Amino acid sequence: MTGDQKWQDFYCEEVLSAKTPVEKVYETEQSLAFHHTRPYYEVHIVVIPKKHILSFLTVSNEEAEILNDVLRVVRQVASMLEKDFGACTISTNIGNYQSNKHMHWHVHFGARIRDEQGYLLDDQEKNNGF
Repeated sequence: MTGDQKWQDFYCEEVLSAKTPVEKVYETEQSLAFHHTRPYYEVHIVVIPKKHILSFLTVSNEEAEILNDVLRVVRQVASMLEKDFGACTISTNIGNYQSNKHMHWHVHFGARIRDEQGYLLDDQEKNNGF
């Protein structure tokens, strides 16, 4: 991993190393689900493999069992949100949409609370130009 790539893997560098504490939702030997540290939705959970995998498109045949585990955890978390709220959305980002270069899945419910740049939608400082 080059220096430029290091900042792009928050999950390995911060979450899995425990430098940034997270509120765990569900965990297996190969996967971790936790509340997003900067949520974009009212309820926003991230599911990651514990092994570094760049993206959904780069999963190798040898990593198929890890992907299966990640998807089982996504399903478990989605089932929890559907039970609690009646619905949820599941997504993953690829290519330029993937700002964090570690495969991850978003499971979320509710209204969007941040804009595309990551600012809180009711952030008075941003809205006032400060």
